[in-house]
Formats: sequence, C-alpha cells, structure tokens
Amino acid sequence: MLFYDQLQRSVHLPQWPPRRIISLVPSQTELLYDLGLEQEVVGITKFCVHPPAWFQQKTRIGGTKTIDLQKIIDLKPDLILGNKEENDQAQIEALAGQYPVWLSDIITLEDALDMILRLGSITDRAVLARQMSTDIREAFEALEWTRPYPRAAYFIWRKPYLVAAADTFIHSMLVQAGFENVFSHRSRYPEITLPELAEAQPEVILLSSEPYPFAEKHFAALREVCPNARIQLVDGEMFSWYGSRLWQAPAYFQALKVAN
Repeated sequence: MLFYDQLQRSVHLPQWPPRRIISLVPSQTELLYDLGLEQEVVGITKFCVHPPAWFQQKTRIGGTKTIDLQKIIDLKPDLILGNKEENDQAQIEALAGQYPVWLSDIITLEDALDMILRLGSITDRAVLARQMSTDIREAFEALEWTRPYPRAAYFIWRKPYLVAAADTFIHSMLVQAGFENVFSHRSRYPEITLPELAEAQPEVILLSSEPYPFAEKHFAALREVCPNARIQLVDGEMFSWYGSRLWQAPAYFQALKVAN
C-alpha cells in the first residue's frame, strides 16, 4: 500500500499493516504504545523512555542521531518511523534505500494532530488515532487565557544558553500555554547571552527538564540579570513531545499558569 509522510514523500509498504516497526523518535514511540502496538514495535532508541516497560524490553538501536545500522538490519523492519529534525538526514537516507521510512515534520499542534492521524492510518489504528486526535484538540480548545500573555523565555540548554524561538514546536506550545515568547523574533534554537536575556525583559523564565536537566542551582545567574522575573522549572516533555503525551499537556499548562 502507498502512504505519504509529512514531507510528502511516498512510502510504499509491500505488506500492510506493518508487523515489524522501528521507532526512531521518543514521542512517537509513546504514541505507538498508546495505539496498542505492543507486538508490532520491535526496536526503539535509547531515548525512548516511555513507556518504561518498552525501554526495558525492546531492542534499542542507538540514539536518535546515532543509529546502529546493523541492529536495524538484524531486526528486519517493514516500517521505520523517524522525524525530520530529530534524526540524522544521512542515516535516514541510508535506511530509506533499504526499508520503508516514514518521516514526521512538526512545528505546530495541527502538525502533531496530523501526525497522529497519519500514523494511525499506516499502522491500522485509524479509529483509535482519530479519537485520540479529537480528545487532544478539545482539551486544548478548552484552555482560556487572559491577555496580555506573560512574556516568557524558554531555555533548553546551558553553556551555551540556548532558547526556543520561532519555527519550533516548543514555541507553539508556549503560545498554547498562554505565554508570549520574548525570542519569537529569532528562529529555531538560538544561542543567547545573559545581557540579551536582560534586554528581552521576560516576566517568566522557564527552565526545561530536557534536553539539559536544569535545576534550582541554575537560578542565581539568571536572577542576577532579571531580578524581577519569575524563574520556574518545567517538564520539557509537556512542551516538546508531540505524540500522545499531548493528552496530558493541557492540564499541565493549566496548573502551570495557576502557579504563575
């Protein structure tokens, strides 16, 4: 059967539905679990920590950008699921020469919901995926925020400091969570200095739990340049995982805004 991924690449499956799936993306691995594909998923990455049982039991084929090609060959997959940003292009191209490779490309909530529907279709879980997408959409639509939104800076890395800017899924989630991104005039994940942070004048500084594990010990340096800003640790998965974790995100955002 013929399917199309989010890059509009054609993906031909000689056998449908697929019976040996490898996921190269943590948030999509969790989605496959919630779609009930316990038997079909045979390989995941070392960063696919949800669900914990799969992390312990499934074959790990390396990192999202450091794939062990021999392990993939040994698993004999009939479908590989990746992502344009999270996986290495050269490795993806090498895999696509041997196996059906489906890629996601996600910047907005709508992109994420589209991905859920498409993966539901290609894995023969269309009904469940459609219900999941509807439930997630309704939960986000129920969120109501008072303007003006608090001005926020969202940090993903330290040494150097990297923040989430425009053209990222995190930026889209910041808007959904009722924040104004003070670096929305920048693109992707720019490096910033502390003087640039001070100049941006955020009211809230959000320090993500991933990919860098920020902790309270990192507050002091930021407080020196932004003494009036509220500094808060946040669950990075809620802002950056675009699979079924989105089920939990609206309630998390609601609680986060109450805290602010």
